[in-house]
Amino acid sequence: MKRPVAIFFAIVLGGFLFAAAPPKFDPLPAPLTNNAVASFRNRGTFLIFSFMGIGPKKTWDAVSNATYFLDTDSGKWSEVRPVPGTAGRIAAVAVSAREHVFLLGGLVLDGQGGETTLPDVNVYEPLTDHWFRGEDIPVPVDNSMAGVYRDRWVYLVSGWSKSGQAVRNVQVYDAQKNKWAQATPIAGTPVFGHAGALVDDTIVYVGGAYQDPSSSKPKYVASSECWMGKIDHKDPTKIQWTKLPAHPGAARYRIAAGGSEKDQRIYFYGGTTNPYNFNGTGYDGQPMEPSGAVFAFNLRTGKWEVVNDNVPNPTMDHRGLVVTSQGLVVVGGVEKGQVTAHVEILPKQAKAQ
Repeated sequence: MKRPVAIFFAIVLGGFLFAAAPPKFDPLPAPLTNNAVASFRNRGTFLIFSFMGIGPKKTWDAVSNATYFLDTDSGKWSEVRPVPGTAGRIAAVAVSAREHVFLLGGLVLDGQGGETTLPDVNVYEPLTDHWFRGEDIPVPVDNSMAGVYRDRWVYLVSGWSKSGQAVRNVQVYDAQKNKWAQATPIAGTPVFGHAGALVDDTIVYVGGAYQDPSSSKPKYVASSECWMGKIDHKDPTKIQWTKLPAHPGAARYRIAAGGSEKDQRIYFYGGTTNPYNFNGTGYDGQPMEPSGAVFAFNLRTGKWEVVNDNVPNPTMDHRGLVVTSQGLVVVGGVEKGQVTAHVEILPKQAKAQ
């Protein structure tokens, strides 16, 4: 049931985001995984959005085009206008900038097992509950990583392309001018299903999968590479890439990630050491085990921090997490092999080293 968008902002102005008691959030209206997640803040209101994703059947006809938002004050979800298009997508990414939420890329499935990467840029305006179409991505990608610089430029880092392989492209969308440009490509191995975020002028991404040139089985393996990119303050298309030390724990695919300017950290959670297809089957035919590890990259110290070695009932198959003052919010995903509607809030305090 849709609810008037005016209710978005009918929140008591004197309230604070998250009281002292731990917040309690309802589950998603429907179990979803591989859903794009983003936060949106405006006039004291803080919302968490979930776009599209795939349901428990994990088949082409279980892909959703639904848009849900969580009011973090009430802990309740509402459904608004679905993502435009004849079919929903998976492996898309979402970010917020300039009082809009941008939904980028992803892929559609067909009944014959085919996958098509799309160049779509869908722009949602929460204040009016309307969708707009942005300029298409020059090199269409899915399973990419996205971040926002100065509330204007949206970065798409690497990802799987229509050419049938991962690309080194770093593509920059100017949300003010609705135009794309190509930035300095990544210096490392092209990957897909990697995770990261952009905080201030710094991009950090880790993991993902790449095609192993030394073996045909499995076709794709998890990447252990970690990279940091510094954006030039005068030219947002220029990035200086530096390889980082390995993050805590094993290399993983489809980790959930989110950044915090206040904390000056980029947080990572979950994922699996065994890359897999959209239906949850590993490329090596083996079942996947989600990791329960939470770690962070501290931008002040330039070092990795362990937050939690083993979260109970870990999940995987995420397209982002939201960092709040009370913890890390993870929406949906796969838990114990099953698609879940659960919304989890994980502590973000790092353990002493």
